[in-house]
Amino acid sequence: MAKNRNKKNKNTSSMDCTEGPIISSKPQAMDTSETSAPRPYNPDANRPKIKTVVMKKTKNIRKKKSIAKAISRNEQSKEKVLKNLTKTQRTLSAKKLYD
Repeated sequence: MAKNRNKKNKNTSSMDCTEGPIISSKPQAMDTSETSAPRPYNPDANRPKIKTVVMKKTKNIRKKKSIAKAISRNEQSKEKVLKNLTKTQRTLSAKKLYD
């Protein structure tokens, strides 16, 4: 069977426009109450304060680890440079012996 989507309801009648507009004889007071806009949902408002402290701790730990890593890399590069310098000096002195 076909669906009856487009059929109008038979119980509805056309709009009655016989009554004129209702005008009251009393002046009405103007609504001056201020309404504020609803606040947007903030998921951070429900979080406990402890998590922020934990995040700061983990951030500081990562920062300290990265600083220590950078220092060790710097020391390793200095050692490599010194090693290469001593190696070149040894090869040069060995060449001088045979010349």
